[in-house]
Amino acid sequence: MTKLEEISRTRKHAHTKLRALGSKVYDAFLAMEAAAFTEGALAKKTKELIAVGISVRIDCESCMQWHIEQAAAAGGRCARSSRRSRWRSRWAAGRRPSRHASPSR
Repeated sequence: MTKLEEISRTRKHAHTKLRALGSKVYDAFLAMEAAAFTEGALAKKTKELIAVGISVRIDCESCMQWHIEQAAAAGGRCARSSRRSRWRSRWAAGRRPSRHASPSR
């Protein structure tokens, strides 16, 4: 099992357990989350990408994994990571990328 699969499995288990216990605090959290991520002044995709940044800042791997999945489902993608992937692919194929294809751009 990969680390991401383990994080997802643990999060799903906790969700199921908290729902089964009838946790009012967890129910309130889910209601707050639903309200916060509803389309409004900002698109859901934008809100999820902001949540990814916050998750990185607080170093919450489970939060990162969840919000990255949600952002992708809402149509979000990271152009920078696409550039890095192309750069790494060229490098791995033995074609040295030009200085204009730097992953830091």
